[in-house]
Amino acid sequence: MRDFIKIPKKRLDELKSKKRKLNKLQKLTNTKISINEDIIIIDGEGIDIFQTKNILKAFGRGFSIDDSLYLLDEEYSLEIINLKDYTKSKNRMIVLKSRIIGTKGKTKKYIEQYTNTKISIYGKTISIIGKWDKVNIAKKAILMLIEGCSHTTLYKWLEQKC
Repeated sequence: MRDFIKIPKKRLDELKSKKRKLNKLQKLTNTKISINEDIIIIDGEGIDIFQTKNILKAFGRGFSIDDSLYLLDEEYSLEIINLKDYTKSKNRMIVLKSRIIGTKGKTKKYIEQYTNTKISIYGKTISIIGKWDKVNIAKKAILMLIEGCSHTTLYKWLEQKC
């Protein structure tokens, strides 16, 4: 079987420079990955292709290959929140990303620590990798911030939830 995935050019260029990581991914997923200009081609069997595509999607959303490899474990999932679903304004998008990151990254780290997840803010998306139940909590926390919840309220909520 064969499948394709397209990721941002900047991330694709970075992937091309990580030959050793790419070989590791191919070995772990029992697939063959080739890059044809701006498209990644994945050859292999059904579930192997699905996992590889999910890992490459996570990489394309700003995660490292190593963090993306968590997705090989069936208990882990990837959630992508598209900020375009919540605002069309470029300035508002910057504000929302800033709220999620927090001062010196405090809010993002807080959510990651309490939910034991990894969060990537890249382009117009916020992505989360973790065990599916924890990903749901992290997603809810991020949506609370998008909807205007105060940081103090969010921190208290996370402490109660986790």
